[in-house]
Amino acid sequence: MIPTPTRLFSTVFLFVLGLFPGFCSFTSAQSSSEIYHDLLKLKETKRVLYLAAHPDDENTRLIAYLANAEHAEVGYLSLTRGGGGQNLIGKELGIELGMIRTQELLKARETDGGRQFFSRAIDFGYSRNPDETLSNWDRNKLLSDLVWVIRNFQPDLLITRFNTIPGTTHGHHTTSAILAGEAFVLSGNANAFPEQLKWVEPWSAKRIFWNAYNWGAQYEPKPGIPYHTFPVGAFNSLLGTSYSQIAADSRTMHKSQGFGSTASIGESKDFIEFVAGAPFENDPFEGIPDRWRNLDKGAEIKNSIEILLDTFDFANPGNNLPRLLEIKAQLNQVQESLPWVKEKQNQLERIILDVLGWKALFLADKELSYPSDQIQGKLIVNLPGEQGVQLEEFEVLDSVYELEGKVADNQPFEWEHELQIPATHPISQPYWLKSPPKENLYIVESQQAIGKPFNDPAVSGTLRFRIKDQLFKVNIPLQYRYNDQVNGEIIQPFTVVPKISLSIDQENVFLLGKQEANIGVTLAFEEELEEGTLGISGLGRDDYSVVERIEDRANNRIYFNLALTNPNGEARSSHTVFYKTQEGRIYDQGKKRIEHPHIPNLTYFPQASFNLIRLNMDMRSQTIGYIPGAGDDIPEVLRNLGYTVEILENSNMGPAIFSNYSTLIVGIRAFNVNQNLANQTAALMDYVKEGGNLIVQYNTSSPLLSREFGPYPLELSRDRITVEESPVKILLKEHPVMNFPNEISESDFKGWVQERGLYFPGNWDDRYQTPLEMQDPNEPPTRGSLLVSSYGSGHYTYSGISWFRLLPAGVPGAIKLFVNLIEQGNE
Repeated sequence: MIPTPTRLFSTVFLFVLGLFPGFCSFTSAQSSSEIYHDLLKLKETKRVLYLAAHPDDENTRLIAYLANAEHAEVGYLSLTRGGGGQNLIGKELGIELGMIRTQELLKARETDGGRQFFSRAIDFGYSRNPDETLSNWDRNKLLSDLVWVIRNFQPDLLITRFNTIPGTTHGHHTTSAILAGEAFVLSGNANAFPEQLKWVEPWSAKRIFWNAYNWGAQYEPKPGIPYHTFPVGAFNSLLGTSYSQIAADSRTMHKSQGFGSTASIGESKDFIEFVAGAPFENDPFEGIPDRWRNLDKGAEIKNSIEILLDTFDFANPGNNLPRLLEIKAQLNQVQESLPWVKEKQNQLERIILDVLGWKALFLADKELSYPSDQIQGKLIVNLPGEQGVQLEEFEVLDSVYELEGKVADNQPFEWEHELQIPATHPISQPYWLKSPPKENLYIVESQQAIGKPFNDPAVSGTLRFRIKDQLFKVNIPLQYRYNDQVNGEIIQPFTVVPKISLSIDQENVFLLGKQEANIGVTLAFEEELEEGTLGISGLGRDDYSVVERIEDRANNRIYFNLALTNPNGEARSSHTVFYKTQEGRIYDQGKKRIEHPHIPNLTYFPQASFNLIRLNMDMRSQTIGYIPGAGDDIPEVLRNLGYTVEILENSNMGPAIFSNYSTLIVGIRAFNVNQNLANQTAALMDYVKEGGNLIVQYNTSSPLLSREFGPYPLELSRDRITVEESPVKILLKEHPVMNFPNEISESDFKGWVQERGLYFPGNWDDRYQTPLEMQDPNEPPTRGSLLVSSYGSGHYTYSGISWFRLLPAGVPGAIKLFVNLIEQGNE
């Protein structure tokens, strides 16, 4: 019998202000030893907040030790989502890379037992010092974020990954320690950020430490400064692994950064150095009260947990259920609305379900849906033992369905029902991307959302049931499950997308001289086509026309080919394409998907926009061979300019193939990741010698698959220019690269993005010429951004300039200069 909707109940599942894991599918049970380990964590009440600047900054050894040996609740607060870094596994950069690295951090915390938090700061790339960093970030807003997380999480200790000494590391790193120290003082002050006190209370941590290290060597204690040592290489017999192994597995989750890690074997130590707070003698947790002792009847609850630990039945974990239910009854009587108490209640419920072997899934018949769509939902609940649960109700999408029956004896309960996504249901846009960022900070309108790692599930159901007359309520996210022929079961988050989305075939539309340009726009309808009109913001109706309109009703698509004229305007302007239906609804968002096997599928909805770039620039038709590296979008930009670009990869390399192209371009970090390319270095140099034009983009100094990637010796360094507005001098004004076919002036270095370049050569042979000199504020000048040379009959360029950012961003001056590098093959 299909249950029917009944009354709506108003009880709200407390999610501890949205900061902590609460939505869980409970898809797999724990082993007995893992359950026992979780009981030890249930008993412990100490809490630690670890702070740094980026994904992968955190010390996973220390987090793994604190979470699994000390059984503390450990959170990692990363100021940024890491979008300013590079990507070793794909072409995603900026916002998209930040989404990937967010999920990699969540996988890391899932591995090492910690929790994850973020501030609103946007990673704008390498920064030399905290003064530069804080000239880009609003200090007060970031302090507010740190204070907010501290007041929510209520840690006993703060630990920073970095110290506050400028110049020793990345400016973001140092800034994270400086702000942590300030937040340590302010979080307990009711006069600091009083607007937060609507939801939280002031909170003061007991002490703040620095996770001390010496670069390349073990930390050496300093006279008169207290410190503590943790044996992070120890072995955990309950988990059957060492903390070093947990840490390595956690760090390996940072795959986009190439941080695969092998665990050290044997003894290993980590150090924390005292910074401020209450003095201590032997233990950093000295003087920190057991929270159970300060809770009404808390001592009784803790005593009950200790009795259960002493009598725990490993062979038949279900036999522990009566004592667990007794503890739940005790804990349910606690009236204080303390976040940590609610967490303990949730932890205990999870342990109870684990001893029963609980498995529950809430599945949709599709991965993507849209507001007003109908889907088929399926709830599956199973318990393998005799002791089962009595189902009562399932609430989803504001309807409550009565459920009847007991789940036990390995007989799964299944309930299916057609569900309708409300027309007003929000799409699954990551919460920090709902508004355009401003001044290197994400705009987050809801105070309670700040700190959260990611959105709550797009749709979830709340299952109410009883175990021996005790009421349980579990939130189960709606997911999509399918079987992959190679990888088996795959579960992805259910995602709500716009009813109509737009895609544009070019992010940059180039108007060269008096020429017109064409742009393709595709409208994708989630159901049947809707009539409407297409428009472009910022352009008049005389500036563009519809050349072609094709309806594809079989696939619910409309394709537009638009012609853009070349009106007077700025060299670079941004425009949004929109579709207005006859009902007056405007759609102006795209739909982009990010898919990597180590993280969930990610979907987001940027504005359907493009850059219109007006260039008085000469170039010649030619076919370019592009050798990929770690991934970038430069080939597509070059195609939009009018070049023919062919990708050379795998076995499609060698002297006979190279000779087909007047210009070869090597993608970013190719000599770090492309072994086929590294095997062809001699052939590449012969190609240049015989008259070819080779452009090699930046690589990192380690690891290099080949160091022979130039016709003459050059050595890479970590030199870079981090300030995109920093001065550039043209040293060789008569050099062909600065004049053919386009004259380059110092004005062409305005409007660059994020940085000028990175990993410049530090030493090079005198036969290289250096047309440019760049200089960061208060730093010595460098000439390593662009090295050019003739070799035999050909031309060679090595450049650490950030073409992979500048060209996709449509920076006019950078495009002109890169075209000049290409055109040396036609000189």
